[in-house]
Amino acid sequence: MRKALIAGNWKMNLGIKESVSLISSLKGQVKDASCEVLVCPSFTCLKKVNSLIKGTNIELGAQNVCFEDKGAFTGEVSASMLKENGCKYVIIGHSERRHIFKEDDPMINKRVKNAIKNRLRPILCVGETLEEREANKTKEVIMSQVQKGLEGLTKDDMKHLVIAYEPVWAIGTGKNATPIQAQEVHVLIRDLVTEMFSSKISSDMRIIYGGSVKPDNIKDLMMQSDIDGALVGGASLKAEDFSKIVKY
Repeated sequence: MRKALIAGNWKMNLGIKESVSLISSLKGQVKDASCEVLVCPSFTCLKKVNSLIKGTNIELGAQNVCFEDKGAFTGEVSASMLKENGCKYVIIGHSERRHIFKEDDPMINKRVKNAIKNRLRPILCVGETLEEREANKTKEVIMSQVQKGLEGLTKDDMKHLVIAYEPVWAIGTGKNATPIQAQEVHVLIRDLVTEMFSSKISSDMRIIYGGSVKPDNIKDLMMQSDIDGALVGGASLKAEDFSKIVKY
């Protein structure tokens, strides 16, 4: 039985003071959650948030990680730096990294491999744009991103990985894929992982959905058999909204 994962991606929001306020409100509201709860603050807030969630059921993640362990990589953050600050997970390949910062599949694959090597759990994000969906290229795009993102990984590596399906057209737009649309892509991803690795790996692996997830749509999404949680953006910045999602 796959345990659901509800992850909050704070993106470039909330400084230390705001992070303290949010976590202080949140930890009491989600303490009885049956799912795994994860927050992913900005790099500068990781240490403080980690100190606040000790002894709670909230896990800590980061929003990206370098593909090398150290060196001349200005602006990057290494896996060891993240682990020093208490991180267990790291988001990799988010659409904003792909489309704004031009991270391509080979770079994302290197980040995934380095995260796993350093015992961080990657959340590999995949998703199509509106133009690609309207051109009926969803399957092609998703399969390509998954195959290239997982290239060179072993079956043991896959035990540590989560995939997040985030249709780009639904991120921050107020739109979201219908539960059926999301389920169809989750099945596609799970079937592909079966082909690449094994049915055991695919049946154990969590595939979560992201894209304008809110308290009023989480229940219908989670009723789908292949949706194992959510990667939540804007709604994760409000304790009341995020806690309602966690307690779907």
